[in-house]
This record gives sequence, structure tokens and C-alpha cells, in this order.
Amino acid sequence: MPLQCGIVGLPNVGKSTIFNALTKSHSAEAQNYPFCTIDPNVGVVAVPDPRFDFLVDIVKPKSSVPVAVEFVDIAGLVKGASQGEGLGNKFLDHIRKVNAILHVVRCFQDENVTHVSGKVSPQQDVEIIELELILSDLDQVDKRLQNLNKKKKSGDKEALEISEVLERVFALLKEGKPASQANLSTDEKNLIKDLALLSLKPVLFIGNIDESLLAQPENSPEFRELQRVAKDRGAQAIALSGKIESEIGQLSPDEEKEFLADLGLKEPGLNRVIREAYTLLGYITFFTAGEQEVRAWNITSGSLAPQAAGTIHSDIERGFIRAEVTPFTAVKEFGTQKKAQEAGKMRLEGKEYTMQDGDVVYFRFNV
Repeated sequence: MPLQCGIVGLPNVGKSTIFNALTKSHSAEAQNYPFCTIDPNVGVVAVPDPRFDFLVDIVKPKSSVPVAVEFVDIAGLVKGASQGEGLGNKFLDHIRKVNAILHVVRCFQDENVTHVSGKVSPQQDVEIIELELILSDLDQVDKRLQNLNKKKKSGDKEALEISEVLERVFALLKEGKPASQANLSTDEKNLIKDLALLSLKPVLFIGNIDESLLAQPENSPEFRELQRVAKDRGAQAIALSGKIESEIGQLSPDEEKEFLADLGLKEPGLNRVIREAYTLLGYITFFTAGEQEVRAWNITSGSLAPQAAGTIHSDIERGFIRAEVTPFTAVKEFGTQKKAQEAGKMRLEGKEYTMQDGDVVYFRFNV
């Protein structure tokens, strides 16, 4: 199940710098001019998870596979992107293909780094990007509604259901509000899933702040402004310094610990970005652990045991008998999975069991 987050924002806000730090690479150009990124760069990053590390340490398997998130560095959007400005249509199409959006917003002052609007204003920057997504969606929804009219007249039930959802979305978009404010149910979102509406995608705001304020981002007036903007949209804002994260990426593990301690930080800001991006996509993690392999698996929150089994192999889902579930907390408490099971912490769960984050599972099946 691919987990893909698109990194978006205006030109020169630090997207490519942050992408390079996230992926510990230099594949994305990071220069002081608009559109230095044209084609999207893609990097795969493991989700930091101490539970996974603990299981690997105690089991010592022949191989280990963590959950990963794919990050896509998308070129900077500008005002008028929905009408094709700055190769906007091409860039918007890149966003349409990802599951969630990481919106990087400039929250630092530096006269040596050009700002496309001439001044640093997080609220204005967010509104520029947001409006382009809304305008693109408005065009998409309008075209689909027109195509559905003929089917509606013939009494097509599905066309009527889709139209009802899209009309609610269209009304919001015309008011300049994102489709996410329509509060659609999962079933309603599935009805219009093929449209891949940009303003319906979950968003995490990343404030790129001055490195001197990294330990106390609340002292940055620009970041405080971004926090207010994010709160109004029911979203989160995370502060980090693209410059500092780039430097951390060049250090050895021991050097990194010392560097972070000097800054008054417990971990790189990007670790939190990776975890929040994973949560933003609505996923939880379960584990399988054996001598051959310890592996973390991602599933949608609310998934039942057979569905989780299906992420491993379709045959396991088809022939599902039961799940032997040991909570990770019990494994950690007793030191090993075997000791936790001997202490009676392992449960036998059937087809109606809803998987919980951190479950360590062995599936019984027969095909």
C-alpha cells in the first residue's frame, strides 16, 4: 500500500532543502530562484519507530523491514497556477497523484533569499497555494457535473449519488473554501475518489524557521501566524529549520546526538514530520516478528484482522482462521514476545477483530 506525500509550497521556501534532508540525498536542486525543481524528485524514507527497533534488537532476525513513506518534491506553485502560470497545470497534476500534502511555508526573514511576493507572510502564502488548488478542483468538479447530467436524466442511481456529493463540494469551492470542509463520509469520498481533488487531501503545514529560533519556535512571529492558519483549517503546523536539518543529515549518529544536544533538541525535526505524515494518511502499524524477519506493516486505522492479513498475502486473508495477537506494550514489559505470551498476554482474535496500533501478530490460515 503506497504512502505518498507531496511537498508543495511557493518557490524559494525551502522545499527541496527539506526534501534532501528527509531523504538524506542531494537529488533535488536547492537554489535561490523559482522553478529550480521542474520534474518531481522522489525519495523513500523509513518511519522512525522505537517499537520496531526494540523488536529487531530482541529477535535479531536475518532481515528487517520498516514501514516507509514516499516523499515527492513538487516544483513551487505560483499565483495563476490553475490557469497554467509557471507550468502550473503540470505541477498540479503531480499533486493530484499523492495521498497527502506537506505544505512548506517560509517563516524566516532573509533579504538574500528572494520571496516571490516580495514579503514574508505565512497566511498570504498559504492562501495563494490553497486558492490554486481550489480553482483547479472547481474546474474538475464543474466538468464532471456536466458529464453526469445526461446520466441523471436517465435515472442512473450512481450518477444521482455522485452528483449529490459533488454539488455540495461545488458550492464550497465557489465560496473559495476547500473540499475538505464538506465533511464527507468515507463512502462519499470513495464515490468521487477518481477525481483526486486537491483540496480534499489531508495537509500538514511545515514552517521553515530561522535556525536561531529552532529550540523555541513560539518566539517566531511568522510561525505563530502559521499555527493560527493551520488551526483554522483543522490541521497541524510543525516548525523546523531546513538549514539545520540539512546539516544534521551530514553527521554520523554520534555527531548527530551531540549536535542536537547543543541545540536543545531530542531528535531531528524531520523525524516528527515523517511520523506526522504517516499519521496524516490515516495509517497504523502492526508487526510480524520471527527469526527470519521482523517487519512493520501499515494498514488503515479501523482495519479488521483478515484485511491486515491480506497486506501480507492474499492467500492469508482468503484462508484466515485466527490472529494470535500480543500487544507491543506487553512484549516490552516482559522483555520478549514469548515471555509475554507465557504471562497470558497473547489473545486469539477472529474475523471481526479491529487491529490496534502496535499489535504483534501471527496469522493462522488454511487454503
